[in-house]
Amino acid sequence: MSLKLYNTLTKRIDKFVPISNKKVGVYTCGPTVYDHAHIGHWFTYVRIDTLIRLLKILDYKVDWIMNITDVGHLVSDGDDGEDKLQKGAIREGKTAWQIAQFYTNEFLEGMKELNITMPNKIVKATDHISDQIELIKKLEVKGLTYKIDDGIYFNTALFPEYSQFAQLDIDDQQAGIRVSFNSQKKNKSDFALWKFSPKKLKRDMEWNSPWGIGFPGWHIECSAMSMKYLGETFDIHTGGIDHIPVHHTNEIAQSKSITGKPLANFWLHTNHITIDNTKISKSLGNSITLSDIKNHQHSSRTIRLHVLESHYRSQSKFSYTGLNASKNRLKSWDQVAALIWQIKETTAEKNNSLNLYQKQIIDVISNDLNSPLALSIIDDSFNEIKNKYIDTISLGSLKNYLQFLDTLFGLKLLDIKDINDNNKKIIRKRIIARENKDWKLSDKLRDTLSQDGIGLIDNENITYWFYL
Repeated sequence: MSLKLYNTLTKRIDKFVPISNKKVGVYTCGPTVYDHAHIGHWFTYVRIDTLIRLLKILDYKVDWIMNITDVGHLVSDGDDGEDKLQKGAIREGKTAWQIAQFYTNEFLEGMKELNITMPNKIVKATDHISDQIELIKKLEVKGLTYKIDDGIYFNTALFPEYSQFAQLDIDDQQAGIRVSFNSQKKNKSDFALWKFSPKKLKRDMEWNSPWGIGFPGWHIECSAMSMKYLGETFDIHTGGIDHIPVHHTNEIAQSKSITGKPLANFWLHTNHITIDNTKISKSLGNSITLSDIKNHQHSSRTIRLHVLESHYRSQSKFSYTGLNASKNRLKSWDQVAALIWQIKETTAEKNNSLNLYQKQIIDVISNDLNSPLALSIIDDSFNEIKNKYIDTISLGSLKNYLQFLDTLFGLKLLDIKDINDNNKKIIRKRIIARENKDWKLSDKLRDTLSQDGIGLIDNENITYWFYL
């Protein structure tokens, strides 16, 4: 099975061919840890996690690196305003170091809660200052940098390919929107490699450098860390679509200027999430966190399924109405998962339908991560199990199928628990009551189970339970 992905670099869906046979290097732009991650961020990381899980199912050995931006990311996409960590420190009356540690820990907890695969390495910008300085020095030797009052800048005019990745119109680019306005810059698109600390003001995070005391620009960190751990050219670079015109364009410029090679062969970008047709953004004050969603009685499993219900390249709409629909869908899937406690071990399989469904799912998810279509196939398979094949599928086949789905989509279907012995006795009594056509007793026993959070489905000669 060949994997195909939309490649921002080529602007088309390309067949994925790794640099090294069956080994894949993946770099992900991680969070800037100055505030709570919002649902837009989590959409991105669940979607990238789906790529990682698929690569492993396709038998690739994956080396996944994710960075933590804990310094250098200014409040604009360019190079003006406060460092976000310093801003967070002022907001909460803490040091920038304390802010970074607190929100890093919170992010990692969110990763666990959403069952996102833990990367092989999670690397912090503040642990790689020397690596960033070394890259800047290499750019300086090549004559690609210049110094102005507030820092050392990359001269984008000396990198002819600068506008190609994001298809930027440099001449018409408006200063102050995607790039910062600074009259000392040689070109509007030039970006900071190293920022000087303000005079007479000691920052929480600052370091000595050949150019003076200060801190690295946001873009240089990803080049330094991705190349350190994955090599000068690696397989897949991932991140949000908002990174294309500035952050990732700048990564490519500085990295290729040093090595003469592509930084990554594939660039995979996830699209925005909107609320009321407006992009989710902390700056717009419309961000929703995991805690907010849990307060609306939605589980992390529901959130994860909700993410998978939209394609990673679509501009998806987030709403609690949509989450409710996902919650109901997951409940119907859990009905099938509960069968692992009700199908007899000795049941012989009379068809290979689950194997065929598994193949279909791999086929569609391998075509540019088409998770919505894959989920519809799961719906079909579960409906057939409940309505047609409950007595023709072996316990082993069902467990294997659910394990496959859990491995690919991380929904923990196999984590469903068995009911207690008392409820099992009630179900047996109800089966006898139905056989005796004692409908009054049958209804009473069903109500007793319902009060205990257990529902029943009568399917021809079979009755099976599920959690309400």
